Amino acid sequence: MLARLSIRNIVLIEALDLDFSNGLGVLTGETGAGKSILLDALGLVLGNRADAGLVRAGEEKASVSATFDFPVLPRAVTEALSDADIEIETGEPLILRRALKADGGSKAFVNDQPVGVALLRELAPALVELHGQHDDRGLANPRGHRALLDRFAGGDAAGVADAWTAWRAAEDRLAEARASVAAAQADQDLLIAHLAELTALEPQAGEEARLAEARAGMQKGERLSGDLAELRHIWEGSDSPLAALRVAARRLDRIAPEHPLLAEALAALDRAVIEAGEAEDKLAAAGEALVHDPLALERAETRLFDLRAIARKHRCEVDELPDRMRAFRSQLDAIEGGEAELDSLQAAARTAGDRYRERARALHGLRAEAAARLDAAVKGELAPLKLDAARFRTAVTELSEERWGPHGIDSVEFLIATNPGADFAPLNKIASGGELSRFILALKVALAESGGAATMIFDEIDRGVGGAVASAIGERLARLAGQESGHEAGGGGQVLVVTHSPQVAARGRAHYVIHKSSDGTVTRTSVALLDAAARQEEIARMLSGAEVTPEARAQADRLLEGV
Repeated sequence: MLARLSIRNIVLIEALDLDFSNGLGVLTGETGAGKSILLDALGLVLGNRADAGLVRAGEEKASVSATFDFPVLPRAVTEALSDADIEIETGEPLILRRALKADGGSKAFVNDQPVGVALLRELAPALVELHGQHDDRGLANPRGHRALLDRFAGGDAAGVADAWTAWRAAEDRLAEARASVAAAQADQDLLIAHLAELTALEPQAGEEARLAEARAGMQKGERLSGDLAELRHIWEGSDSPLAALRVAARRLDRIAPEHPLLAEALAALDRAVIEAGEAEDKLAAAGEALVHDPLALERAETRLFDLRAIARKHRCEVDELPDRMRAFRSQLDAIEGGEAELDSLQAAARTAGDRYRERARALHGLRAEAAARLDAAVKGELAPLKLDAARFRTAVTELSEERWGPHGIDSVEFLIATNPGADFAPLNKIASGGELSRFILALKVALAESGGAATMIFDEIDRGVGGAVASAIGERLARLAGQESGHEAGGGGQVLVVTHSPQVAARGRAHYVIHKSSDGTVTRTSVALLDAAARQEEIARMLSGAEVTPEARAQADRLLEGV
């Protein structure tokens, strides 16, 4: 609940600290005293647009902070804070603060941690509901009616949302698989042709390097074969150098004993014969090694050309062709497997869709049943609020399938007809602001047990009514605040109401009076919590006007005793 509101330099409020408790709190005061300033200030910490005009004249900045106390934070609050990486210990108060500059700039804080204003707006619905004569949010906004009815019905809306998510995921997987298979099938003929071409060529890993090496060797042999033939002719002829060396050696062998130098010459000549013989052997071996087959060279070159051409076609290296061939084969296999997988995915999507429809239709039934109960409950509240000629209906309309969603298969809208014979119209289209406020109160009372924001604020919900109707409004506000057996009995709820009605004011557990004063130069608005005597005097003023009479005080006593 809202435990404290602290305001600094907002319009006519210089400094104000207000403490609140549970139950019904009423705020009264003369017209123009500044009750709207409190609501504007509270709106700032709930994420409303910052208006530089709210800064008190002559001041450079203003601020508002609101402290909320909860035994356990509402789930929506904890989730929003967790997403924003803000931790609050159990039992620690939640403090929202907004600082505003005269130039229009503003900053937002949650427990002194700077945050974006969007976070304040996200937290607001779980903290405060503000209802007024021109309310276009909350209960008057059709966008929230479905969730309100679901809470009232107690249906498994979360289960429907989960089933919708599962169904959409199954349909997405099926759509992706269909697209993949369709794309593969469109390329199937091309894949088959590519695979046939590669299979016929049958490329091998490392084949390009081996072919290139063999081709280079054969090309070298082709270039050297003529020179080798000429050399072999020289060595093998009758006048070859080796033959001349051998003849010289035989002749020298006969005369070598005649002189030591001739013997040395013979030894050197023998070595030359040996070396020349080795050279001849090497030439013969080289000739054999460099022998080439022109047909083999042609085959190697053709193979290399084919491999490199198909590699260019597939924009890859020659050594990658075996992998490319395996990939084509896998893609073709996947087409066959994908068609089989489609059957499985289609079955899964049908099952998920059936599950969603089952849960959504069950929720539809609960909504229809709850709508009838809610209509009856609201009807019971209308007559005491002087709306006995009006009718209320919760319209649960089944949507066309393309509009189904995580919310189910229904649209939900609260409709009213204010006069006999009049057509039903949306709640937020009603002409009279006073009627709208009372309808909202009746609806809120009917929905009370299904929960809502921790704090409810009603702004002049009793405008234009009095007597028994005002008393009925006060009684229902007290009931919302948990004061069913009287304003001293207590309860866990918190309702604040800005009122001009003494009948409503008398129902409050806490009574605040808003007062505007001026010293001729500066005008200020102040708020005070009234004690019992001051409260009696304020209610008497509300009854009698400018001059408080003894009769008015006596009537105020009767009102206070009557509740």
